[in-house]
Amino acid sequence: MYRKLMDELKSWKEDPYRKPMIIRGARQVGKTWLMKEFGRLYYEKCVYISMDENEIMEGVFRDAFDIKRIVSALEIEAGYKIEPENTLIIFDEIQEIPRALKSLKYFYENAPEYNIIAAGSLLGVALHEGTSFPVGKVDFCDLYPLDYKEFMLACGEEQLVQLLAGNDTQLITSFKNRYIDYLKLYYYIGGMPEVVLRYVETKDLTIVRKTQNKLLNAYENDFSKHAPVEIVTRIKMLWNSIPAQLAKENKKFIYGLIREGARAKEYEVAITWLIDSGLVYRVNRIKKPDFPLRAYQDFCAFKLFVVDVGLLGAMCKLSAKILLNKNVLFEEFKGALTEQYVLQQLMVNPENDVFYWSADNATAELDFIVQKEENIIPIEVKAEENLQAKSLKVFCNKYEVGCGVRISMSDYREQDWMINVPLYNINRIYDIK
Repeated sequence: MYRKLMDELKSWKEDPYRKPMIIRGARQVGKTWLMKEFGRLYYEKCVYISMDENEIMEGVFRDAFDIKRIVSALEIEAGYKIEPENTLIIFDEIQEIPRALKSLKYFYENAPEYNIIAAGSLLGVALHEGTSFPVGKVDFCDLYPLDYKEFMLACGEEQLVQLLAGNDTQLITSFKNRYIDYLKLYYYIGGMPEVVLRYVETKDLTIVRKTQNKLLNAYENDFSKHAPVEIVTRIKMLWNSIPAQLAKENKKFIYGLIREGARAKEYEVAITWLIDSGLVYRVNRIKKPDFPLRAYQDFCAFKLFVVDVGLLGAMCKLSAKILLNKNVLFEEFKGALTEQYVLQQLMVNPENDVFYWSADNATAELDFIVQKEENIIPIEVKAEENLQAKSLKVFCNKYEVGCGVRISMSDYREQDWMINVPLYNINRIYDIK
């Protein structure tokens, strides 16, 4: 299974100034597989150490941070000698032993020749519990569920993906029915690696849904196992309210949908916990599109999305018949699924900073505003071949933006003030100036 993040890890390996690498991401997005596969492909040896319930490692990291002593212990655990130039050291579930996390600082300062990569489920949550973090001494990368292109590659469609990488929009349009078929599948299956693997192996959507439900149950079990007892109920209520939040025409998060009379201060910690666990993405409103966008955030207005479009459909119990057998794309819950899909494709690009915009005291709302380098890209999302873009036009006129982007099922085309980009070719927006 191809993951684009592998290319980033290859660049990290070749960087003479590299630091220990930490991979962040929600549970079950494939962090362990990626680390092991990276070690298998690009190193002669790979030492894999899981810190989960590992009493030996607890003892190793309990004492002073003597790197030679730690490496000797790792060699005993692995059963062979660690040679810095050709051995990858993997610390998995590193949040379970906080001093192992702290040791990355000493590896960087005293033994930078070692190639160390680490990951952990709920790592973001663990860092809020008094853990001493090696600030400035580690590199980071984020792993998300498979995006649409990675999904097609997993399904064996290398040529279709390669075609999208070019600028031949006419030829791409010629194969749009193929792309749309995979887009429908992706909406239902999503990008969680285990779910995608089950589909590739069986082509059975019933098994897909069972696997998705198992993941959702595992996430809810994590709430009870890892979250503070006093907020577990609030986390569950908030998590289960997200589909209803996204089903609204205005997708701004409303606390009253969790329960009548709910207020922000009651659920702020629950929201933070879900974000830090990687299960929820928060998209803040901006007041105006100036550089940098982060300086113009309205923290009181935001939208929440879940980690994966397929899991969102499973939470809503949407059937495969609704999603796959209709001529019109996703008549039910279409706006929520499509916005979730678009956000996922934007999030995987680490250079993107994603927000949304709505007018003060007006109905106009723009689904996403993306800052990428020197460009601010206003985006309106349409689930079908809806050629209206009223909010986008309001925005472009109000702020004198040279060009807006509408993402829809319509074909690629350029107009004087707007460019339409097909849902199956979202990366085309980065060619727009």
